[in-house]
Amino acid sequence: MTRRWFITGGTPGNFGMAFAETALETGDRVVLTSRRPQELAKWAEPYGDRVLVVPLDVTDAAQVLRGVRAAEEHFGGIDVLVNNAGRGWFGSIEGMDESSVRAMFELNFFAVLSVTRAVLPGMRARGDGWIVNVSSVAGLVPAVGFGYYSATKFAVEAITETLRDEVAAQGISVLAVEPGAFRTNAYAGFADEPVAETIPEYHEMLEQVRATFVGMDGVQPGDPRRGTRAVIAAMDQDPPPRRLVLGNGGYEAVVDTLEQSLIDIRANEILSRSADFDT
Repeated sequence: MTRRWFITGGTPGNFGMAFAETALETGDRVVLTSRRPQELAKWAEPYGDRVLVVPLDVTDAAQVLRGVRAAEEHFGGIDVLVNNAGRGWFGSIEGMDESSVRAMFELNFFAVLSVTRAVLPGMRARGDGWIVNVSSVAGLVPAVGFGYYSATKFAVEAITETLRDEVAAQGISVLAVEPGAFRTNAYAGFADEPVAETIPEYHEMLEQVRATFVGMDGVQPGDPRRGTRAVIAAMDQDPPPRRLVLGNGGYEAVVDTLEQSLIDIRANEILSRSADFDT
C-alpha cells in the first residue's frame, strides 16, 4: 500500500525536498508545501499526479487548514505528516531582538502545532497515520549562540513526546527526528546575516558562531537523502523508535550530553530525595 505524504517547508536543497524524493522513490504520493511554490513547478512535472505542490505559509492558520483540505481532497487523506518547515537564527539570550525570538517560535513551534492539529482529525477518523516532527540535535543539546533556536526545538521535543502517548490508542505513531550537520541550504544564509545585536560583549561570541556555520556550508557530513531513508527505515521497524538522531556527530553529541546529565543528576541524588516530607 502506498503512503500519502504531507511535507512542509519544501524548497530546493533542504530536508523537505529530500523527504519528498525519498517517498517518491518508494512509490508513494506526496504533497509538498512551500511559500514559493513556483520554485517547485519544474521539479514536480516528471512525477505527474503523484505530486501536489501546495502554496503554504505554515504560520498562517487559515492557509494551513486550506492546504490540508486540498491535500485530503486530492489524495483522499494524509498518511504521513512531516513537520519540516523551520529555520535558525543566532543571537544571545540577553541581546536577541524580541521580535526575532517570537518569529522563531511562530515558525519552529506554533506552526508545528497548527499543522499537526489540522491533520490529526483525518488520521483519527481512519485510525492510522504517522507524524514525523523534524527537530534538531539542538533540541537535545543546547548550543551557545543558538539558545532560542534550541528552545524552539526543545519545545518540539516535549510536544512530540506527549502527543505520542495521547494518540497511540488512535493508531497514530509519532517520531521525533534530530538531524545534526547536514548538507542542506540551511547554512547558506548565515554569510549574509551580520551580527545585529546592540550588546558588544556578545559580538565576538556571535561572530565565532556565524563563522563556524559559514565555514561548514557545503562540507557538512550529513547526506539528506541517506537521512530521510533512515527515517523511513525507522518508521518500518516493529516497534519503531521514539526518536531518531541523524548523523555521526549528532549521535555522539546527544549520547555524551545525556550521559553527562545522568551523571550530574545521580551525583545529587541525596539532595534531590531530601526535598520530600518525612514519611
